[in-house]
Amino acid sequence: MTYLMALDAGTTSVKTALFDLDGRAVACQVHEYSLRKPSPDYVEADPEDYYRAAAAGIAGVLRESGVAPRDIVALGVTSQGETLIVLGADGEPLRPAIVWLDNRAQDEARRIEARFDRQLVHRTTGQHEIVPGWTAAKVLWLREHEPEVFAKAAKFLMVADYLVYRLTGHFVSDRALNPSTLYYDLSGVWWKDMLEFLGVDERQLPELGKSGDVVGKVSSDIGLSPDTLVTLAPIDQIAGAVGAGNLAPGMVTETTGSAMALCATVAEPVFDPRRRVSLYHHALPGSFVLMPWSPTAGMILRWFRDEFCDGQDYAALAALASAVPPGCDGLILLPRLGDSRGVFHGVGLAHGRGHFVRAIMEAVAFMLRDNLETLALDRSEVCSLGGAARSELWLQIKADVLNRPVSTLECEETTCLGTALLAAVGAGLYPDHAEAAAKMLRRSRTFEPGPDVALYQELYGRYSRLNQLL
Repeated sequence: MTYLMALDAGTTSVKTALFDLDGRAVACQVHEYSLRKPSPDYVEADPEDYYRAAAAGIAGVLRESGVAPRDIVALGVTSQGETLIVLGADGEPLRPAIVWLDNRAQDEARRIEARFDRQLVHRTTGQHEIVPGWTAAKVLWLREHEPEVFAKAAKFLMVADYLVYRLTGHFVSDRALNPSTLYYDLSGVWWKDMLEFLGVDERQLPELGKSGDVVGKVSSDIGLSPDTLVTLAPIDQIAGAVGAGNLAPGMVTETTGSAMALCATVAEPVFDPRRRVSLYHHALPGSFVLMPWSPTAGMILRWFRDEFCDGQDYAALAALASAVPPGCDGLILLPRLGDSRGVFHGVGLAHGRGHFVRAIMEAVAFMLRDNLETLALDRSEVCSLGGAARSELWLQIKADVLNRPVSTLECEETTCLGTALLAAVGAGLYPDHAEAAAKMLRRSRTFEPGPDVALYQELYGRYSRLNQLL
């Protein structure tokens, strides 16, 4: 038998999944790690935690599946974007990773904006705004606030880059992982002007490759065969789009995980003249992805669960929310808890936990509609991915708010599946992406708009007016 493995290093966990050549999940493991918040706006992680979680996931998947390591032909690696890991000349981390959620580099983002015109940044990198979360701002912060670390820096990496290095000993990065670093040029090279401004040499960055490229064979003692190939993958949102079959224009995938992102495939670069939407490389050569996103989505529900729900799991919270009517008896959430501050509006003594949970679900659906309207893709099919796609209630709310069908995939771990699909093509197990998708991807359910559509149109109007006011 021949198998494919995928690593997906997200904000709070690494998912490790094993697939056969038909795209069926043989085993899957999730290993969480903690984020450190040493002060307001600071979010860090131990880089070794990413590798430890990956190692634990690989061991768990091998144990769960009983598959021999020699039968795993290729391992693909994807991750979150923007998170900065800095290595010294010995290949060891010089400091904790600065996570993409970190907002410390506000002054540095303003300095970048003062030096580089927004339109130039948009046209060069595809990013429609200059924010503290982009890796370039983090690098500039490091230069200004930790000059001793900056002076010793031999490599600046993303999380996937770090895992690829630990697995193979090679420094190689997927082009489709890097647009939101703000120092990558969509023409396919590092942006020299930005690097010069940051004081970074190209030799401090990994080589650039394309999605599915084979970096090398496994060289670390992590339980895999030394013949297993390690392949590149795009940023996690685009890997998920590949796993949903979003390979051509006419389909939109939305991922509600910690953050929420939409991926709309386009055949050529499209730059929003109002600079509301970012542009990324697709995993497929020559294609691009329009990606509006919101930094907090499912993360809000996790925060609410952890802080206020006494250990209840998500299924119990969904059961509470299902007993609450649409509109939550007047409770509305403005869900921007990351980039600014959120608001629960209309709170009354009659509101319980179920109201707050449903208000979170509805608010994320309203954000999704905002982003779809920005893309002006009225006829595109919507496929829902991420942890929220496990919730039938949440999927129905989205279908009602959008007033269009929302479909799901048979495989819940679409980011891992997309990463494995790209690995299969890169390893030569399929001749192209279309044939791999035909063999490996299957739809599951479709949620049609229901009787609450009209009410949700009214509620969306209230949400939008409140959002403008506050």
